Amino acid sequence: MTTIGTFSKAQDGSFHGAIRTLALSLKSVDIRPVERSSDSGPDYRISAGGADLGAAWTATKPDKPECLSVRLDDPSFPAPVNALLAQAGDGYELRWSRRSRT
Repeated sequence: MTTIGTFSKAQDGSFHGAIRTLALSLKSVDIRPVERSSDSGPDYRISAGGADLGAAWTATKPDKPECLSVRLDDPSFPAPVNALLAQAGDGYELRWSRRSRT
């Protein structure tokens, strides 16, 4: 997995950080909790510079710390980007990996 972002967690449960890839450089990204509108609705909304950038869902796995399943999308992307926000040391890392084509 490749780290494409670094975040810190605020006391209100939101995350603030940056995302950087070869094509994307966002220095102020917010991941804020939202009230779910349906059973499949997101737990968080992601924004940067006032623009909606995506959503995230709480992901739980046995014997693993809680993390967020993140989906970033923008009209400039050829396809949505799926990633995982997980604790790493004192902060959080947004990690992406390409799905293998089999």
